[in-house]
Amino acid sequence: MLLQLAKDSPEQRAIEAGEIDAVIDHTNSNVILLPTARQALLAKASIANTLLAGLPGKERQRLLADFEPLALRFGDVLQEPGAPIRHVYFPIDCVVSLLAPAGGGQALEVGLVGREGMVGISLALGVEVSSVRALVRAGGRTLRMKADLFTEAFHQCPRLQRELYRCADAKLALARQTAACKCFHAIGGRLARCLLMTSDRAMSEEFDLTQTFLAATLGVRRATVNEAAGPLQRRNLIRYARGRIRILDRTGLEEASCGCYTGVA
Repeated sequence: MLLQLAKDSPEQRAIEAGEIDAVIDHTNSNVILLPTARQALLAKASIANTLLAGLPGKERQRLLADFEPLALRFGDVLQEPGAPIRHVYFPIDCVVSLLAPAGGGQALEVGLVGREGMVGISLALGVEVSSVRALVRAGGRTLRMKADLFTEAFHQCPRLQRELYRCADAKLALARQTAACKCFHAIGGRLARCLLMTSDRAMSEEFDLTQTFLAATLGVRRATVNEAAGPLQRRNLIRYARGRIRILDRTGLEEASCGCYTGVA
């Protein structure tokens, strides 16, 4: 469409002067960001991810050219166990659940990634195949990069290496804490912790979480999710209807949560 503009037309001159940020392609229902606007959007988004925000300006700038901004929806699958990792994702305000297959079509949540981390961190450890299913728990924005471009950038950016090693260690600690939590803590406290952790990463007090998803996250039956959510609703800590959850009293929900929430969040 841009190639069809007449040479030296007012529209062409406006684009070259940087007076137009985007062009709407009505035929394909698409918005085309022009280079200057796209760069500004990526720079702002990269700071929203705390892992990227911790990088020196030059290293972060090095990554921007290879980022692709995306909007993810609840239920989107980003990676599957046993499949090659083709992209990495740096969430901005979405939340991604990492699920380990347990046979019989069942899976158990073993990790959670939001704006503090990256999906596909195995690449930083030299592993090119995913061991988990990465499933979007709360929809939102993310920055995506092709795996080969990430690997190249990773080897060229020492600070990125250090940040990702720290992130990998934090995720390992979270997985260990989650395993202990599921063995020893009551379901009500675990549900409260789950909702708080999702809210922290989504930067919102309201988000979608179905009973099926919560059951997989907590390793229980759907009926048990209802039993655990009931007391939280009666105490006006949350509102839960048709897979939509809203936190009404965050302080009260923190008090209802098990100690794992403040231990490793």
